[in-house]
Amino acid sequence: MGFQIQVLMMVGMLICLASIVIAESGTATFYTPPYVPSACYGNQNKGTVIAAANPSLYNNGAACGRRYRVKCTGGTNNGVPHPCTGREVTVTIVDLCPGCGNNQLDLSQQVFSTIANPDAGRIRIDYTRV
Repeated sequence: MGFQIQVLMMVGMLICLASIVIAESGTATFYTPPYVPSACYGNQNKGTVIAAANPSLYNNGAACGRRYRVKCTGGTNNGVPHPCTGREVTVTIVDLCPGCGNNQLDLSQQVFSTIANPDAGRIRIDYTRV
């Protein structure tokens, strides 16, 4: 009986560990309207809760439609030392940001304004695929 309980506990722990999602750290900037056309959807309007992915994440369009939970973790310059609002937003990838570096997302202006002070221009973020 004791062995069965140990096995059940181990299985439970493995299930819990498998459900843990680790966030990627990176940076975010923002772009302003119009948001169409986009690399993923052409002239189809996908709203304003959107983002453009860096070339690596975009992966020749494989990221189109993926959703990421994005949260500001801090500033990147001295202009706005505490830009984060404490809020997070789940965005949909609709475009490619060809000038973005690795682990950078280019958020819509509305999304950026929700999670940070837009005067910061560039912020540190954590983002997780949902």
